[in-house]
Amino acid sequence: MARRSKANHIASWRLNLVRVVFLGLVLGLGWRLVDIQVLNTDFLRSQGDARHVRKVPIAAHRGMILDRHGEPLAISTPVHSVWLNPQEVDSSDAQLKKLAKLLNIKHRVLTKKINNNKTKEFIYIKRRLTPELAAKIKQLDIAGVALQREYKRYYPVGEVTSHLLGFTSIDDNGQEGLELTYNDVLSGVPGLKRMMRDSRGTYVGGGEQLKASKDGENISLSIDLRLQYLSYQSLKATVKKYHARSGSAVVLDIRTGEVLAMVNQPSFNPNNRRGLKISDYRNRAVTDLFEPGSIVKPFTIASGLKSGEVTTKTIIDTRPGFYKVSGHMIKDFRNYGEINLGTLIQKSSNVGASKIALSLKPEQLWQGFSSFGLGEPTGAYFPGEAMGRLPDPSTWREIDRAVLSYGYGLAASTLQIARAYMVLANGGILQPVSFLQLDKQPEGRRVFSREIMSNVLGMMEKVVQVGGTARRAAVENYSVAGKTGTVKKASHGGYAEGHYLSLFAGIIPASNPRLAMVVMVDDPQGDKYYGGLIAAPVFSEVMSGAMRLLNVAPDNMPETNLQVAHK
Repeated sequence: MARRSKANHIASWRLNLVRVVFLGLVLGLGWRLVDIQVLNTDFLRSQGDARHVRKVPIAAHRGMILDRHGEPLAISTPVHSVWLNPQEVDSSDAQLKKLAKLLNIKHRVLTKKINNNKTKEFIYIKRRLTPELAAKIKQLDIAGVALQREYKRYYPVGEVTSHLLGFTSIDDNGQEGLELTYNDVLSGVPGLKRMMRDSRGTYVGGGEQLKASKDGENISLSIDLRLQYLSYQSLKATVKKYHARSGSAVVLDIRTGEVLAMVNQPSFNPNNRRGLKISDYRNRAVTDLFEPGSIVKPFTIASGLKSGEVTTKTIIDTRPGFYKVSGHMIKDFRNYGEINLGTLIQKSSNVGASKIALSLKPEQLWQGFSSFGLGEPTGAYFPGEAMGRLPDPSTWREIDRAVLSYGYGLAASTLQIARAYMVLANGGILQPVSFLQLDKQPEGRRVFSREIMSNVLGMMEKVVQVGGTARRAAVENYSVAGKTGTVKKASHGGYAEGHYLSLFAGIIPASNPRLAMVVMVDDPQGDKYYGGLIAAPVFSEVMSGAMRLLNVAPDNMPETNLQVAHK
């Protein structure tokens, strides 16, 4: 009996112990639930968010670059890039072989990249996929692999505007040209979004916007795409025809200083830059300097007229067609005898130009050339723009002044020469150049009187007429004022024999100037290398089309045509 009572007591005690333990577990679990659900929610929520919530950047749409008539020159199109989280991707997943094949990369390279970045949560695999490829990758549904929306820059007219516009990096930031100059305006501001990912690392739709993205602004350039095409095609054909090393051309609106066209050869396709060198990207019209040669002779005459040392009636004796200055021989193509300033320009007399320069004080000659904007920036703010070089007059010898008069001993770019010719055309006002479309004419400063510019412009018309050096620059029914240049190329220790720059700078219509254009062809091959034969026809071809496209009234109609028009 006692033994049974003792057994019952032990059983009761064990049962009570089980009850106490069970009750304790229930209370412990209850307390843990309270702790989780009420007291420590922030910590646990943060742990969950750390595994499934991400702050995802929202790409800002880069602004478009348009020509002056609204034609798109650069646009950003939406694309996808593929990325992965190495911590969530199983490198032994068989689907990775399919992914590697789609992306055209080796499977072992992909797995090695995953295994070497296990401490990271985000690495790009390939950027800017085509929509078709992105769709195929999405169908693979690989854990830890996802797509991200981005933008890719596209240039509709390709190589026609490549040096002018430049291009962007893979992150859509400007790297060259006007893309770089106006990068802050075009770029916009990226946004931020909080998004949830599922167990496979794929973002679930929706999300919470933390910061709205701000798209970049569009910019309207001064470029007229029609004139850009004309200039590009004509220059390209000329460089190819004469097997030249390179070439550049610039067209300016004389009234505003706007760049209507700027082209270079050789060019490149900004939509596919594989295999190109950094030197291929440079905008030669802005960055490359050269001795301009005889196209500066109008500046020499203008400087002489401004000083008062010569007048429009001055006669210069160039006989016998050569003379020595400081032991150096200065020659003309032939003996032109006693000539006036108009004939000096028409025949491009080196002897006549140098005699005018030597009649001036060094400071007068320097001031005259400087007034045309040589040796200073053009105001265009193009990346890598060269200032040019106009030597210090205090160091000049007689021979330095003499050769400066016909374009040696100084350096300028194609754009600088075009800006200088704008001074001749607009009545003596030096104003900045602009790549942006302007609402009003910019302020400039008067550097020459209107009378002097008008006189020099009249002399320059003879260059394109019978007996001049640029008959091939003529434009039917329009008067043209211009000047040719044929320059020996500088080399180590002097000038290279048989290597030249062929140039022509012109203004049209001469009676009421609207456009200025400069053409430079570097090292044409063969016996034909004169500016009047190589560069002048480019001017004629482009300006013939430009006058028609801009609806500029003819100012040099033949009398027979005028009689028919009156009838």
